[in-house]
Amino acid sequence: MDLEARKYKFIQQLSEVNETLLDKLEYVLKKGIQSSGRITLEDYNKEIDKAIEDIEKGEFHTQNEAKKIANQW
Repeated sequence: MDLEARKYKFIQQLSEVNETLLDKLEYVLKKGIQSSGRITLEDYNKEIDKAIEDIEKGEFHTQNEAKKIANQW
């Protein structure tokens, strides 16, 4: 399948995604455009710091909760 056909198929599939998945796709697209798929060390460290803060606040999901959420995608 050539690139144009893949893009067209992807666009068609977008009409079927829920808001949560669309938010994630938009984030990935934005980050990919900004960094060509790479994250800077500074951004990486910021994301780790944010994740640690979230965990300390109790803002996280258990593995079982994460599986249930992923199954809703």
